[in-house]
Amino acid sequence: MPTYDKAATFLRDWAALRPDQRRQFLAAVAKMVYDIKQGQGFRDGLRIKGVEDHEGVFEMTWEKGNGRATFEYGTSPHTGDIHIIWRRINGHAIFQNP
Repeated sequence: MPTYDKAATFLRDWAALRPDQRRQFLAAVAKMVYDIKQGQGFRDGLRIKGVEDHEGVFEMTWEKGNGRATFEYGTSPHTGDIHIIWRRINGHAIFQNP
């Protein structure tokens, strides 16, 4: 089971989201977790890829490409599990400081 943390920047961004944006993100995360459990890579619809010029930082897209979140991998407290650190969430503006 993957584990996660949230950066302070993510928490600030989260507080500014509308309830429907939060629901859409959580639905996308559920798909991401399912994909991690299956161990066959991420589905194309999540559009997970590296953030240009920010090594080790990745983005995930949902809501017809308008919703975006950035994350990095960290060390899980459980041996062998994937650990995600959510960095930012919202629209394209998060790429100014992903």
